[in-house]
Amino acid sequence: MMKLDRYDLKILDILSRDGRITKSKLAEAINLSVSPCWERVKRLEKAGIIEGYTARINADVLVPRNPVWVQIELKQHNAESFTRFEALVMQTPEVTECVAVGGGVDYLVKFEARTIDSYQRLMDKWLVSEAGIERYFTYIVTKTVKRVPIGIDTDDIL
Repeated sequence: MMKLDRYDLKILDILSRDGRITKSKLAEAINLSVSPCWERVKRLEKAGIIEGYTARINADVLVPRNPVWVQIELKQHNAESFTRFEALVMQTPEVTECVAVGGGVDYLVKFEARTIDSYQRLMDKWLVSEAGIERYFTYIVTKTVKRVPIGIDTDDIL
């Protein structure tokens, strides 16, 4: 595990919010000269701490979507059932997030559907497939209250 100091953590915090910041602005923000700052960025990349840089795309501008969250409980709770369901999730492009959870539900799945009808038709296919769904509960998103990129809280690491 790579030891991170306050400069490294500040770099990670800034890049997590603005991956397009210039080398000189980043160096200025952490109070280092450009060369040592950039060496630190390269070291963080090489260590795999910085996995890459992406753009957040507002897909609604391109193709309006209806976000739908679904709680899913499987009929059986064994490795084969989980593997089968997770394979279905991975091959469904409308699924943009899926997490396994405890507490009476097996999975929370986020669909981005063109219409609510298209979501329901997809869910109907899942129900008659070999996915092993016992029951599900659909939550149609009516408003996004908060969505932000995750930054680094240096207090959690130091």
